[in-house]
Amino acid sequence: MAAETTPGTAQDAARHMLEVRDLRVHFRTDAGVVKAVDGVDWYVDKGETLAIVGESGSGKSVSAMSLMGLVPTPPATFPSGEVLLEGRSLLTMPESEQRRLRGKDIAMIFQDPLTALNPVYKVGDQIAEMIRAHDRGAGKVTARRRAVDLLGEVGIPNPATRAAQYPHEFSGGMRQRAMIAMALANDPKVLLADEPTTALDVTVQAQIMNLLEKLQEQRETAIVLITHDLGLVAAHADRIMVMYAGKVVETGTNDEIFAEPRHAYTYGLLSSLARMDQARPEKLEPIPGQPPNLAHVPSGCAFHPRCRFATAQCAETTPQLVPLTGRPGHAHACLHADRVAEAAEAPREPAAPGSEAAAEATAAGEPMLRTEGLTKTFPIRSGVLIQRTVGVVQAVDGIDLEIPEGQTLSLVGESGCGKSTAARAILRLHEPTSGTVHVDGRDVTALGQGELRSAREDMQIVFQDPYASLNPRMTVRSILSEKYELLGGELTDTTIPELLETVGLSAEYAERYPHEFSGGQRQRVGIARAIALNPKFVVLDEPVSALDVSIQAQVLNLLEQLQRDFGLTYLFIAHDLSVVRHISDRVAVMYLGNVVEVADRDDLFDRPQHPYTQALISAVPIPDPEVERTRERIVLTGDVPNPADPPSGCRFRTRCWKHLELSDGDKQRCIDDKPVLQIGSGPSHRVACHFAEEREVLRA
Repeated sequence: MAAETTPGTAQDAARHMLEVRDLRVHFRTDAGVVKAVDGVDWYVDKGETLAIVGESGSGKSVSAMSLMGLVPTPPATFPSGEVLLEGRSLLTMPESEQRRLRGKDIAMIFQDPLTALNPVYKVGDQIAEMIRAHDRGAGKVTARRRAVDLLGEVGIPNPATRAAQYPHEFSGGMRQRAMIAMALANDPKVLLADEPTTALDVTVQAQIMNLLEKLQEQRETAIVLITHDLGLVAAHADRIMVMYAGKVVETGTNDEIFAEPRHAYTYGLLSSLARMDQARPEKLEPIPGQPPNLAHVPSGCAFHPRCRFATAQCAETTPQLVPLTGRPGHAHACLHADRVAEAAEAPREPAAPGSEAAAEATAAGEPMLRTEGLTKTFPIRSGVLIQRTVGVVQAVDGIDLEIPEGQTLSLVGESGCGKSTAARAILRLHEPTSGTVHVDGRDVTALGQGELRSAREDMQIVFQDPYASLNPRMTVRSILSEKYELLGGELTDTTIPELLETVGLSAEYAERYPHEFSGGQRQRVGIARAIALNPKFVVLDEPVSALDVSIQAQVLNLLEQLQRDFGLTYLFIAHDLSVVRHISDRVAVMYLGNVVEVADRDDLFDRPQHPYTQALISAVPIPDPEVERTRERIVLTGDVPNPADPPSGCRFRTRCWKHLELSDGDKQRCIDDKPVLQIGSGPSHRVACHFAEEREVLRA
C-alpha cells in the first residue's frame, strides 16, 4: 500500500499514479447550478485500490467520467481542478492527446456491459478494435489473436468460439469479463471500475473481483473502485473515500473506516447494512430522508438535515476535511466526530431467534402457503411460419414449499434458477404446468378466472423495478384507486391518504406521478398498492436490490413493520444473502429449478450442508476487513447449465467443488442418481445432496 501523503506538492505528483486536485464539475440547469462534484481531492498509487463510496447522486460516477473526458461540455463546466496522470494534466491537454491516453493509459469498466458493448459487432472484433486504435502496427489477424488471448485470460471458456459471438449470446458474468478484457487490452496504468458487479449474482461477483485482484497483482494496475457495496469494499479496497453531495466527507484506510468511522454519514451507511455473519439486529438504523438536490445543497454541513448528531452549529458551519489526531491518512469533515465514534462502538441489540418463531408457527396448523410438486416448463419452438416444439425449458421442476401464517420464507439462488418463475406460478401470473398451490387453504390452481380474480385480494406482489411496474401516465392516487376498482373494496376520501401514510409517504404525494419520486419512494408506492386490500400473502420479488443501502434499510424496516401490524405472510425473493438473513424466518435455496436446501434462517446460515449453499454463503462479502482477511472462499467456476438440457443426476455436479474431491464410484452416483430432500442437521432442515455435511464458511 502506498505511503500516506497529502496531495498538492510536485513531489506528490511524481509519486502518485493518478491524482485529482480541487476538482469541481458543475451543470447549469433550469433549476440552478448542479454542483455534482464540488472541490474533491484524492489520489491512487501503482498497484493500489481506492474505493469511492456513497449513495446515488453523491458524485462518484461523475468524478470518474470526468477523468476519462466523457462528461460533455456543455452542459458541464469545470470551474476548477486538475487531474494528473503521472504528472500529466488530463483536463488541459488537447482532445487528440486525450484520445491517445483514453483506453491505453487509463481505461474504464462500465456498470452495464450490455449497453456498453455494441450489440451489432462480435465481441472479439470489439476487443480487437480497442487494440488497433492504440497500436497502429497491429494488423487485423494480430489484433484478433490478442483478443482471443485476452478472453482466455479473463476466464471465458472456449475463447476462440466466444470471440465470434455477439454480446447477447453471453451471460451477464461473461459480458462483464469481456468488458474487463477490453479495458485491459492495452495494459492500462489506471483502471476505473464503476459498479463492476452490481448486476451480477454473488457467485459471479466473487469470480470477477478475484479476477481483477489477480490481474492487478500481475500488472500492478491502479484501480479506482466505484461502488455502494460496502462488503465488496471491505474485501478488496486498500483505501476508501466517502462522498456526499459532491464532497469528500471522510477518507482513510480500509480498516480505519470500517472500525472507527468519524463522519456521521459513514456511520449511517455502516449502520444501515444487514450483515450475513451476525445475528440480525432488532431493527436496522437507516439514514432518514433522501440525498439533497445538488442544485440547492443545504447550508453548513450538507448532511445535517439527515444527521442524528446534528446541532444548530451544523446548519451554519461548513466543516472542512481535517486529519484525525495521530492518523494523517484518516481525515473527516464532521463537527461531532467524537459522538460518532461513541455510537459506532455501541453494540446493536439482536432480534429474537427466527428459528424458534418459525417452529412454533409451523406447529400451529395449516400454513398460509403450501405448494406440492409445482412445475413450470416453457416450450422451445422453431420455425417461422409453421412452428414446432423442439424442446422444453424446465424453469421449475416439482418444488414443495410451506410458509406459516405471518412468517417470511426467502427463496434464493443465482439468476436463472427459477425463483421468480416459481413466484409467478404460485400467483398464476404464469400458469403452472403441474402441481398444486394452496393459499390460506384454498387450491389456487383449481380456480376459474372469476374465482381467481376474487382470490387476488389475498395474493399480491411487489415487483423488482418499481418504475417499470407503475404506469407513468397515472398519478399515485389513480394507481392505488385502480386496485379497488378492479378487485372491489371500499374506497373513501381518506383511503388513499391513509394508505400512503401507512408506507411512510405524505398524503400530498397522491397527486404526483411516478417520475417525481425517488427509487425508494417508488418502491413504497408499489408496497402500498400490494397491501391496499389487506392481503394475507405477498410475494416480494427483489424489492430492494435496486436501492442504495440507506434506502434499502428503510424499506426493509417498513416491510417488517407491516408484517407485525397486519400479520402478512411473505415469499421474499432475493440474491443478497445479507438481506435474506435479516428478514427471513426460513430460507429455501434453488438451483436450476430444484430446491436443494431448506432450513430455518440461522440454521441454514450457521450450518449450511449443501455444497451450493456453502458456496453462495462463502461468496457474500462481509463489511468487515478483518473478517474478510480470514474467510475461506469457495469460488464456483462456470455458469449455470442450460435449463433446456440439465445435467443428469445431481444438477449441480458440473460446478460442484465437492464432486471433484470424490472417488470415481461416488462421482458416478452424482451422475446417475438425482438427490431428493432429506433430513439435514435438524428436524426442519432438508438438504438434497448425496454427500451433505456441515461446513464453516464464514471464517477459516
